[in-house]
Parts: sequence; structure tokens; C-alpha cells
Amino acid sequence: MARAALTMPDAVALGYIAEVHGPVIDICCSRLPPLHRALYACKDEERYTFEVYRHLDERHVRAIALHRTGGLRRRMPVFDAGGPLAVPVTPACLGRLLDGFGRPLDGGPPLEAGGFRPIVAPPVPLAEAAGVGDLLPTGIKVIDLLCPFVRGGKTGLFGGAGVGKTVLIMEFMHAIVHLHRGVSVFAGVGERIREGHELWHDMRAAGVMARTLMLFGQMDESPGVRFRIGLAALTYAEYLRDSVARDVLFLMDNAFRFVQAGSEISGLLGRMPATVGYQPTLLSEVAELQERITSTRTGNITAVEAVYVPADDMTDPAVEALLAHLDTTVILSRNQAAKGIYPAVDPLASASQMMDRTFIGDRHYTVAQAVREQLARYRELEDIIAMLGMEALAEADRRAVERARRLERYLTQPFHVVAGHTGIPGAAVPLATTLADCEAILRGDYDALPEERCYMRGGLGEPAGQGSQP
Repeated sequence: MARAALTMPDAVALGYIAEVHGPVIDICCSRLPPLHRALYACKDEERYTFEVYRHLDERHVRAIALHRTGGLRRRMPVFDAGGPLAVPVTPACLGRLLDGFGRPLDGGPPLEAGGFRPIVAPPVPLAEAAGVGDLLPTGIKVIDLLCPFVRGGKTGLFGGAGVGKTVLIMEFMHAIVHLHRGVSVFAGVGERIREGHELWHDMRAAGVMARTLMLFGQMDESPGVRFRIGLAALTYAEYLRDSVARDVLFLMDNAFRFVQAGSEISGLLGRMPATVGYQPTLLSEVAELQERITSTRTGNITAVEAVYVPADDMTDPAVEALLAHLDTTVILSRNQAAKGIYPAVDPLASASQMMDRTFIGDRHYTVAQAVREQLARYRELEDIIAMLGMEALAEADRRAVERARRLERYLTQPFHVVAGHTGIPGAAVPLATTLADCEAILRGDYDALPEERCYMRGGLGEPAGQGSQP
């Protein structure tokens, strides 16, 4: 976004700052710059970047500052950056930790840009876009079985705080690098500095950082940065898709904070709030981001987005706006986490549009439906078991409950990215192994196996705590 530290010596001022209201800057201009044009002002060794959001009249524009505004004052000259906000792109961006301007946060040298790409851009033309591809195995049993990912699709991880969204995203990054030899682009939207620091070090320890690019718009930054960090990361994903790798995994944590930043900007610009206090432009802002996540004939962008669910309410307008764009919905349940089931995926609430017999095949579809039915029957009987005990059930129901409990524990899994914390080696399980094991449990082949032997392991044919590599 910022191409130089200070203005060029021969630059002519576009205008001057008329008013400063927190991150809102009103600028008096000699000519009106177009919307979303990048402007800047300089003071000492600091360069302040603004983005134009509104034309107030024929001489004044309203912009949002992308930096802290301490030190700005009225009558300060404002210069035209010559285009919209842009980031430097180069294949050397892999392995780096950057801010929303493409500047290093990892202490390394600045990127030697091969060019700049604007972050506000139209999606790929319809004639050049490609549809979703085949299944994208992740090695995570419950995901591959019940809510499979598709190459070039969009997946949302929905859940409240502390149910494992970030850990699951980290494991997807591990899978795309080690299983598919692709690259990952991670957008940290409104991340706490501590969380970002820990995630960066965890990625380095897991050995995937060399094929990963991470961008952070931190929680203490301007709402303009938090609102644009997703588009900046997506711009890098598009560049990598077009020039570096065929498979790009785009990850966002957290998409709800993107909506919150848009709500802040909307309020700062004086727009009237709409449903439940959200901005009236909620649907178009979400679509502006989501419709850019597109595959082409040269490569795929597969998106995985963590979405915080306020008060665990899936009918929240922000959650519903995001749901409309997703192919796969993974619901992380606090009840599952409380029982020690990790990943804490709710197998009955999670779904995928790809769960179709003609797409995934008869065997996969039949096994997935049978597993759902068994788990649904167990959930129906839980209240009776809690009040009267297993002895009150009929023999057929007791057998169904026992098999469902084994399935529930079998769908837990140790992850590679947290092996250092848990002491359990990570496991990646091929889909064929998952299907065979679930069929065997449903048939009763493992009725004599203690439930705890199904917990936190890879395939049932492997020693506990291990899994075969796809």
C-alpha cells in the first residue's frame, strides 16, 4: 500500500486536511480524487495513508486513516498516491509475515517487489472462472467423512470463543503444504498481538512456514486496516494462484472481525445502522470479499474462514451473510469440546453442498449417512440414559448407543500442529481408511473394543496416537 516512506520531492499537494475526527479525515481538495484512491500526508519521518470513502461536496472528501492519527493537524498538505491501495507482490513473499501494507513484521528485509497489485479489484471475469473441482482430502477424519472440502470451494468454521477454530485452521495449513504441496495465505483480521505471535512461531515449529504467507491487521490498528487486511491477503492469494502454485489455501481468522471493522467504518462515515445495528452495506461488503475467492483454469483458491458466532446465535445477520457464500459449513460445538471431543465438530449440524451421491460416490455417501443416523439416534436417547441408565434401553438401542459412542470417539484426532503441547503425535488419515473403519464399527466388528481405544488416534489398524499418511 505504501510505496515509499515519504513524498517525492516534486510532488504537488492535492489539498490539505480540513478536519480530523479520530480515524476520519476530511480533506479539502483542488480536484476530487476517485473513491478508494489512496492519499497520504507526511510529518517528520512518518507517512500517513488515507483511503477515500465519500465525496462530501465538490471540494471536500472524507477518508479513513490507515494509521494512528496522532500528530495530524489542520492545513497539513495531502498528496495523491496515484492509484488505489496496493501491495508489493513477488514470489519471495512466501515464508514472510507482513502487515496490510506488505511491510515485514518478522524483522526481515522489505520485499523486493516485482510489481504492485491494487487490493480493491473486480473478481475474475465469468468467462475465465472455473467451477469447484474434486474433493480436497485434509486427513482429518470427521471433515473428510461428513463435511468434505472441495478444491476451489469455500468453507466456514463457525463457533464461539475457545472451541478450536484457530487450531483447526492451523491443521488445514499443515495439510495443504504436506499433503498437496500447495501454498497457504493466512489473513489475521483483528488478531491479538499475543495470538499472532504464537501462531507465527507455531507455524515455524510445524515446518510449514516456508510455503505460507501470513498477513496481520492487529486488533489495535485502525478499522480501515482491519477492514482491508482480508482483501490485501486475497490479493496475494490471487497473485500466487496466477504465478506460483496451482493450489492456494486462503485462510481468514476471523471473518466476523472483518464485519465488525466494516460496521465501525460505517458509523464513522455517518451511515444509519440497519438490522441489529449492523451497517446497511453488510451484504455488499461481504460479497465484495467472497466473490474474489475464485478459481481459474490456471489454479485454485480454496478458502477456509473462521467465523465467530455472537452468543452462539447462528441467525445473527453477519453469520447469515457469510453463510450465503459457503459450500461447506463446519459447526464447532461447545458441548463437544466440554466432552473432550476434539476437533469439536458437531457431526449433525455440519454440512456440505458436496454431500451428493453423484459427486462423492455411493460408498462415501452411504457410510456418511449411516454414521449420521447412528449419532442422531444416540443423541435422541441421551436424556433417557442420563435419567434411567443404559439398562433401561432395549438391546438394539443399547447396541446402537455403544457403536455411536465408538464412532464419536473414533472421529477425534490428534493434530500435528499441537503435538508439542499434547505429547501425542499428529495423525493424518486417508479417506479410504476412515470409510473402512466406520463400516467396521457399524457392522459390529469392534463391539469388543473398549471405547477409550478409539479415542485420539488415527486409523483403527494403526497404534494409538498414530496415523498413516495419505
